Amino acid sequence: MADDNLTTQAIFANLKARLADNAIQEFRDDFLEHHIYEQSQFYLDLTDQERLALYEVLSPQELAEIFENLDFDEVDINPYLKEISPAYLSAMFDDMSSDNAADILTNLSQRERRAIFNLMAPENVAEIRNLMHYDEETAGSLMTTEFVAVVANQTVSSAMTVIKATAEDAETIYYVYVLDQEKQLLGVISLRSLLISHDDTLISDIVNDHIVKVDVDEPQERVARYFRDYDLLALPVVSHDNLMLGIVTVDDIIDVIDDEAQSDYSGLAGVNTENVNQNPLQSASKRLPWLIALLFLGMGTASLIDHFDGLVGKASILAVFISLITGTAGNAGTQSLAVSVRRISINDQAHRSFFGLILTEIATGLVTGAVTGATIFAVVSLWKGNLVLGFAVGVAMFCAITVANLAGSLIPVAMDRMGFDPAVASGPFISTMSDLTSVFIYFSIAGVFIQFF
Repeated sequence: MADDNLTTQAIFANLKARLADNAIQEFRDDFLEHHIYEQSQFYLDLTDQERLALYEVLSPQELAEIFENLDFDEVDINPYLKEISPAYLSAMFDDMSSDNAADILTNLSQRERRAIFNLMAPENVAEIRNLMHYDEETAGSLMTTEFVAVVANQTVSSAMTVIKATAEDAETIYYVYVLDQEKQLLGVISLRSLLISHDDTLISDIVNDHIVKVDVDEPQERVARYFRDYDLLALPVVSHDNLMLGIVTVDDIIDVIDDEAQSDYSGLAGVNTENVNQNPLQSASKRLPWLIALLFLGMGTASLIDHFDGLVGKASILAVFISLITGTAGNAGTQSLAVSVRRISINDQAHRSFFGLILTEIATGLVTGAVTGATIFAVVSLWKGNLVLGFAVGVAMFCAITVANLAGSLIPVAMDRMGFDPAVASGPFISTMSDLTSVFIYFSIAGVFIQFF
């Protein structure tokens, strides 16, 4: 890996030297041979002055490919856009796919967008404006309007002519969509089916009308599930009356899956992981709300321990096992939370029944609690030579784990039913709540057996 980094640095240094020496042809020949990902990383590695020099030697069409490969969630794109002239930007956006252009242009002010739109092709502006009207994180915001479509009463020969004429501007040509005269979606044909069919065959005879499609307002998480479940490369997006509006391609869904996984991890950790390059003050401002909230919830645990102070005074040995009970119950609750959030995210219908979930998690909690409780009973009994103490700690462990397991499953399900993101039922929250319940369970059970310690 280190050797790869050294090689990349050497390549970048060589390219920068040619750019600085104004060896334009040598730079272009070398630069354009590299993969577009490497080109985009080189672009991000440049200084302000070096990027200005790059704009002089690359065409807007070549820069468009670089911008389409940038991750806008990790890169603040505004400084790059502001250093490029409106004329250059308009030519670049004219050459980009409409969905990517819309995503980038949302970073600009209305005045800046208007200046660029005035220089762009009107048909491209209309497509981009339409895409910018759709709600974020929906199929409409992900789709591109550049797809290949034919009509049902065409022959294969005439359909191939249409494909050849439109393929250059299309996002993908693996799927060809079949529409009626009103542009309603009738079905889909793979490029392979067209290639192996006779030229005189009617499209209506070979179209697959069992098509997977999504509504324009469909949430992006559900769109991602369609790609996963049906192994798709592209998915048609339709209006409420089945008019074909565009397609979502697999490269956009990979970004969605990454964003959703990052969002779930952020929720489970109780911290924003989307921007790892924040300064200490920004990072602290994002983390403090959760920490302060959990601090007050933790005060409840402290108050509960204080309430049972008299019990601890009678048998100080009880204090030894507080962290053991709370820590293990918290771990069990966090495990259950992770499984529950995963079930919700994959839409596991077998576990979506509320009562079915309760039974499943009670059974899981009983098994894990029984085994853990039996283990700690044996350890404490041998360690302290007191079977009653071992029994009390074991029973408390059994009950605490069962309750934590159930809470870790039901809280995210309840949040999902109420329309909230279940991932925000974070690990720290479940752990802190488990502390509260397990302390109460532990001392309540210990109080029953206190006379035998």
